[in-house]
Amino acid sequence: MKSMNTPTFYGDHPALDLMNTVMVQDGAAIDTWQSDADVLRWLQAQQLAPAKAHAPSGLLEAGRALREVVRTLVLDKKAGKPLQVKALNAAMAHAQRHMVLAEEDGLQLRPHYATATPQALLAPLAEAAASLLVTVDFTLVRKCEDSECVLWFHDQTKSHRRRWCSMAQCGNRNKVASFRQRQQKEA
Repeated sequence: MKSMNTPTFYGDHPALDLMNTVMVQDGAAIDTWQSDADVLRWLQAQQLAPAKAHAPSGLLEAGRALREVVRTLVLDKKAGKPLQVKALNAAMAHAQRHMVLAEEDGLQLRPHYATATPQALLAPLAEAAASLLVTVDFTLVRKCEDSECVLWFHDQTKSHRRRWCSMAQCGNRNKVASFRQRQQKEA
């Protein structure tokens, strides 16, 4: 399978985008992470890893494991089930960080994470997942309404009526299908 060169994000939150690294294409599940480099590229696109970081061996396996931990937690929280947080806490325990002052668009205080191991590199993502579980209104965390889509998103629209992972993909496909159904009924 070809590696994904430019990650696409529909979730409006890194933890949901993490879940969305497995998607359905032509009826088959596709894992967009096929190598350590794919995971690093994704983390860099999410601005969770420095541009100069190198992909340590084992990043793919660690990333996939974290993805399943996050998927279980999100699904359980959405279903109102008790959360088993031990694995996510263990992932966050690998965070080795300190704060740095950066002079980009004015003076800013930013965390700087260690990146030597797969677990350390994934720690900011684990923290983002924990933040999702604690701070986001889960009535606004939704699965795309397309019956064949498995992607999730955080609805941040003003009206909170978002239904699709992407209007350009699932939204358009469903609107065209609905239009065709109405046309057939009128004919």
